[in-house]
Amino acid sequence: MAYANPNPVLPSPSHPMAKSGYGKRLADDEEPYSEADFAHLGPREANLATFIHHLPDGAAMGYKDIAAAHPLYGQQAVRTSLGRLTEAGHLRWIKEHLTVEDNSMRWVTRTYWSWEPRSPQWWADFARDRHGRDVTHDHHPGLARVPEPAEEQAPEPKAEPEAVSEPSAAYRTLAQLRLADRRMALSEGECRALEALAAQWLDHGATPQDITHALTAGLPPTVTNPGGLARNRLENKMPPKALAKTPDRAHVTRAIFVCGLCEEPETTTELVHGICADCRAECDAFEAEEARLGIQIGYVPDTFLTRPRAAAPVMDVTERVAELRRAAGLPTGRGGV
Repeated sequence: MAYANPNPVLPSPSHPMAKSGYGKRLADDEEPYSEADFAHLGPREANLATFIHHLPDGAAMGYKDIAAAHPLYGQQAVRTSLGRLTEAGHLRWIKEHLTVEDNSMRWVTRTYWSWEPRSPQWWADFARDRHGRDVTHDHHPGLARVPEPAEEQAPEPKAEPEAVSEPSAAYRTLAQLRLADRRMALSEGECRALEALAAQWLDHGATPQDITHALTAGLPPTVTNPGGLARNRLENKMPPKALAKTPDRAHVTRAIFVCGLCEEPETTTELVHGICADCRAECDAFEAEEARLGIQIGYVPDTFLTRPRAAAPVMDVTERVAELRRAAGLPTGRGGV
């Protein structure tokens, strides 16, 4: 998707992609860039919903990735809003167990996005319908981006003679024929003349050992023209081009919901509208602190403010979560009271 005019609400074209098979995926058969109306959401959730809506398939959906790319909100604000978008029916995290034709198995956690708010029953039907799906080619392009190591400052190099280009694998194979059988000792000119044919063998999937065997097996007692013999055999014994390997088929054999914020599976904790009780309590604590301060907490650099930012009291998030959980009659932690 092109971005002619940069907009803080829209993602940058450089937004990171998730590992292959992960990242943003459209639920059902929705149009990826339909005009969506998020008026039913709060201001921050509507902003982030617009941001997510314009992300390409396969884009990283972790709250840290989105916060790093979004110019207005920090990690906790994004995490809380992702939780609210999940509760509103726009997001679901589903862990799918894949069984591959080669008898290997693995789990993949997929992030499904719907610009329409969907009901819990709709999402339950969606997850059930994932069972048995053929996902052989159902992987998003792009791999996780790995930061490149910083280059060390090297001293100014001294002028050196121009380096000689490294001989190709095809040339080296022909030049080393004399080591396999002296009757096939080729001159430099013959190696250059036959290099393209030997390279074609390699392109077809042959190995240097295959070429050596084809050119030295069953030789007559005396070889008077090794270059001519090599050309004849390279042309007449050319192997067929190797076909691309068909990928092993893979199917979804199980699909379970996981919490959108901590990935705790529904098999070990109760999820309500896609969020576990612990993460919901954290979201409540964050929003309660916003209400107490009378502001919406986000990340806005001080240099963008018209006046110095007032110092806000430090909140003990852990204690605040525990306080809210006690008031709701919930345990104060996993396995705790």
